[in-house]
Amino acid sequence: MSVRGASVTAQPVARLIDEFAKLPGVGPKTASRLAFYLLRGSREEATALAEAILDVKERIRLCSNCFNITESDPCAICADPTRDKAICVVEEPLDVVALERTGQLKGRYHVLHGAISPVEGIGPDKLKIRELLERVRREDPDEVIVATNLDLPGEATATYLHRLLVPLGVNVTRPASGLPVGGDLEYADEITLGRALSGRRAL
Repeated sequence: MSVRGASVTAQPVARLIDEFAKLPGVGPKTASRLAFYLLRGSREEATALAEAILDVKERIRLCSNCFNITESDPCAICADPTRDKAICVVEEPLDVVALERTGQLKGRYHVLHGAISPVEGIGPDKLKIRELLERVRREDPDEVIVATNLDLPGEATATYLHRLLVPLGVNVTRPASGLPVGGDLEYADEITLGRALSGRRAL
């Protein structure tokens, strides 16, 4: 077992700890606490958690237009006729949630599912960049807002996208003041994100 001390733990519990430890941000100690919390809880609680996980895997898909997670295709945002023609490019579905909370963005989104990071072996071909370019040609948006994170992979991705988008004749912008360098969108508060969107600059 990969978790220290698992040899003295019942095999089903050790397996559960190992599975929890695979989750991002969950270390061995947290994994153990989660496992023993479920062990102490009722069977109904454990069943509800298991069913919720299976329900997500069975019912959630990617929107064929923007690649955000959705139950229906196209997603509710892409299908909303009141949205304007701007496209906001983000790294992950959680970024869509964060930006929607601000109420500042009236356009649609495009989720890349990551950022360019040679160190991690993530190149442009592993992201939804080709689909973005096809979409820009097809929809002819008024603006493409590149809202990738303000860390090295996010900035590298923004620079790469700028180089590809400008020849298409589209106005390319980037959120401005308010977001700290190195910060992730999903951790920023609504006011900070709102100010960054309203003060976005040309890329």
